[in-house]
Amino acid sequence: MELRSGTPTGGGRHDDAQGSPPAPGGRPGAVPTGPHGTVQWRVDSGRTMLKLVAAVLFALAGVFFGADPPRLALALGVAAGFAAFALRDLLVPVRLAADYDGVTVVTGLAHRRRLAWSQIERVRVDVRPRLGTRSELLEIDTGESLHLFSTHELGAPVSEVADTLTRLRTG
Repeated sequence: MELRSGTPTGGGRHDDAQGSPPAPGGRPGAVPTGPHGTVQWRVDSGRTMLKLVAAVLFALAGVFFGADPPRLALALGVAAGFAAFALRDLLVPVRLAADYDGVTVVTGLAHRRRLAWSQIERVRVDVRPRLGTRSELLEIDTGESLHLFSTHELGAPVSEVADTLTRLRTG
């Protein structure tokens, strides 16, 4: 699905019976909530917990099974990576927020950037087959920067998020 200047094109759209935007997490029929009709998509807390558990397990494995320094360094490095990603999830759980005026995206590790709808050239879902599975990314293109979000980051199917963004953008 592609969105240019507020006009949806391409296939892949689906509307529920009420015609209201799907809520984050795939629940149809919900409308934007919060100040000024804001909708937020956040990282799934279950995945954050898995990252924390993996960090602890790799750290323990490094300590108990890392008799030589390279193995210990590798295990602790992997543990630090999992811990860093989990910390980002805890510090900045909302990856994307949108309202009738524009979107707020997370950039870098923990910075937020506000984009008015007039700054956004295109919103689309990029679908690619990879290793026997299907990979989907939400792309928000400003012409100067490209913001990519996965289902895991948004906690909802990217096609539903794109549909909601289309509805917010077009009023």
